[in-house]
This record gives sequence, structure tokens and C-alpha cells, in this order.
Amino acid sequence: MLGKKLVTAQKRGETRALCLGLGMVACSMMMYFFIGITIVPFYTKSVWTTETVCKVLKVNIKDKVFCPNSEGSEDEEIFPYPCLQVWVNLTASGQEVMLYQTEDTLERNPECSYVPDKLENSKDVKARIETIASNFKKYQTFPCYYDPGGAQTNVILSRLYPSKGLLFAFLWPTLMFTGGCLIIVLVKISQYVSVLSAWQ
Repeated sequence: MLGKKLVTAQKRGETRALCLGLGMVACSMMMYFFIGITIVPFYTKSVWTTETVCKVLKVNIKDKVFCPNSEGSEDEEIFPYPCLQVWVNLTASGQEVMLYQTEDTLERNPECSYVPDKLENSKDVKARIETIASNFKKYQTFPCYYDPGGAQTNVILSRLYPSKGLLFAFLWPTLMFTGGCLIIVLVKISQYVSVLSAWQ
């Protein structure tokens, strides 16, 4: 009687462990799919792939310009802000090009090097842009990214999704997938050992 209870409990534990392993594998596949349709397209679309050194040539703050807070925004979502323009010398080619914060900055407003992330107090935005401008004047040499193919003649300060960030995004689903497969393998080994012991 006790042996039957132990066998039943063992089977229940194996079933739960197997379900856990299969669930982890399924969740990792969903995470892979989500990363594949969100982060990977932005990474492959970016042409600013080569890192080089940029040296600041001039920093200007123009009068306020109007820019939508997001693509397809209504008129009430368009907000004014000072337009920061940073021109740098690209050491890889010696050209004078305009610097943008990220790939998204160029798409939102090609006239400005920096675009505020969201609608905020105009004084705070102005103070932040002035701080950024003073930092560029203070630290005139810094790493930047350019297009080695020459399709884009401008440079960006940082990539939205660098190679390390992409690898880190794939790390967690990979660990979950590996853990799930390991649990399934261990359950199958346990079942095989149980059958072998019963046969003997």
C-alpha cells in the first residue's frame, strides 16, 4: 500500500515537473518571437554600425521649433522646444557632419540633434538643452557611430539597440529555454530509471 502511494506521488511530481519544463520552453519561444518582431528589426534597420571618434566643431541653440511628440500626433500634441544643433568632425573621413542623439532623433526631427522625450515644463526642457550644450563644449571628443556604407552622412551619439543590448535581450529566454529542456531531460531520465528498476 505504501509502495503504491510512493509511486503515485512520484508520477504526480514527474507530471508537474514535465509541465513546468514545457511551460518554460513555451514561454521562452514567446519571448524569442516578441524580441524578433520588436528589437531585431530596429537593430537590423540601423546603418550606424561602426564606432569612431567625433570632435565637436560648433554647438548652436536655435529658436524654438515645433515637433510632434510622436509620429501621427495630433496638433495639440505638438510642442515647441529650443533646437540644439551639434556639428562634429568625423575622424574616419574628416567630414563635417551633424550629430544626433539616436536613430529615433533623426526620424523625429532632422533639424535638431536632441529632441525631448515627452512634453515637459518648458523651463526644464530649456535648462536640459543648455546643460547638454555646455557638456558638448566641455567634452569635445567622444565616441560616436557612423554609416560605413555612406547612405547616411550624419552620425549618432548612441544606438538604441547596440550589439550588447541585443545579446542581453536574448540571454533571458535562452536561460529559460535551457532550464526547461534540462527539467524535461531529468524527468525523462527519472522515468527511465524507474521503469528499469521495476523491470529488474
